[in-house]
Amino acid sequence: MPGAPRRSSPGAVLAATDRIRVGTGGVLLPRYPSLKVAEVFAVLSSLHPGRVDMGIGRAGGPSADFPQRLEELRALLRLPGAATAYPAALSVVPPVPPELWLLGASSDSGAAAGRMGVGYAFAHFLVPGPSARALDAYRTEHAASTGGPGHGGVLAVRAVVADTRAKADELAASVLLWRARKDLGDDRPLPSPQTVRRHRWSGTQTQRAAHHRQALLYGTVEDVAPRLRELARANGVREIMVNTLTHDPADRIRSYQLLAEGFELSTAPVDRAAASVG
Repeated sequence: MPGAPRRSSPGAVLAATDRIRVGTGGVLLPRYPSLKVAEVFAVLSSLHPGRVDMGIGRAGGPSADFPQRLEELRALLRLPGAATAYPAALSVVPPVPPELWLLGASSDSGAAAGRMGVGYAFAHFLVPGPSARALDAYRTEHAASTGGPGHGGVLAVRAVVADTRAKADELAASVLLWRARKDLGDDRPLPSPQTVRRHRWSGTQTQRAAHHRQALLYGTVEDVAPRLRELARANGVREIMVNTLTHDPADRIRSYQLLAEGFELSTAPVDRAAASVG
């Protein structure tokens, strides 16, 4: 329906593809029992072995017991490096467990992921400032704990690309109004460009939008692609995860298509399915 994000579950995308890896941008573990999360990913990994990524974040609730919950999750799925056994048993044990990733926005989270020898994605779309320090901490700790650098980490970036700068400006304004409202306790769906044109911004909303504009890349692909390449270089990463939010799903798919063309990636339908994952 218009105004509501259209999302597809990882299971649906996995069933519709056979080559790409599919996962979660960040299950907020404080919101769910470890056993529930483990069960879901055990089933997905059993049906699609070797193609499931399990992204985990510690936001969304009290985080004091996050390390314990994470250890429980690792033990349940029998992931490498799990320190202890867990008394509960899963209904299915996947032949190839999901690959664990931590989503974080600080040097502490990067170092923790490195010590565990798991993947790490830095949330540039939340707090762009500490990205280089956090990824350096991740690589340093990963090398110390495993003897190798691993993949080097991923930068998770929010970007909106359109055929014209005017269109991109409109789409970006929708994201910024949505985020400003959310910051102020008004958690509505992403507004349409028409709604944004009619909107009278409050002073506080304008301040919040200006803050979030620093972490949002938008424009034509000629504007955005060089900035993404520079971000990758500055942060020492070989991979960037792009998250795009738009009111109209067609604009979101077009944004991903333009980026794929700008980076000379395939835009075959089997690959484009990933663009619908929320």
